[in-house]
Amino acid sequence: MQCYFRENIWGNATFILSENIYMDPIKKIAITGPESTGKSTLARQLAEHYKTVWVPEYARTFINQLNRPYERYDLTEMAKGQISHEEKLLLESNNFLFCDTDLSVIKIWSEHKYGIVDPFIFAKYESDSYELYLLMDIDLGWEYDPQRENPELRKFFFDWFERILKTKSVPYRIIRGNVEERFQKAQKVLDEYFSTSRS
Repeated sequence: MQCYFRENIWGNATFILSENIYMDPIKKIAITGPESTGKSTLARQLAEHYKTVWVPEYARTFINQLNRPYERYDLTEMAKGQISHEEKLLLESNNFLFCDTDLSVIKIWSEHKYGIVDPFIFAKYESDSYELYLLMDIDLGWEYDPQRENPELRKFFFDWFERILKTKSVPYRIIRGNVEERFQKAQKVLDEYFSTSRS
């Protein structure tokens, strides 16, 4: 099981016993997939349900603050911002940390739009590790957003996301249905997956 640990809450007590005794394992969950598939909504719902925090997609904040169209080199800054926010919120999390997208989104985005991926993005994507990936299906209706592109290519991108998850040999589950059904399905997947992992 891939776990992350918060800082020892007992401070100076670490000189007596191994600090791992005092640390709580944090399980990172990546919610990934094409645009307009409910990733942010599900991340927020799961964080509320499991009484923890979630990591919003930093690219949205970055683009909103630009006073020009984004360019290829901006994707590297988006990746750095996503990593930084994830690391910060990891310290505030409780048992789970739900991540609205992972670096596979920026990697695919860069490959499709520019035909190239910054080595920094690729290296971080390769080393990134999550306990479980929730891949959002495209059965939700498309909702217009000025930052979204290529609504006609949702199946193309879904297949791409699933292909790289398989190539990376990481555990993932596909989440389908309306908003409430996705929330219920994700809860069931998490409870069953981690119950099995502990046994």
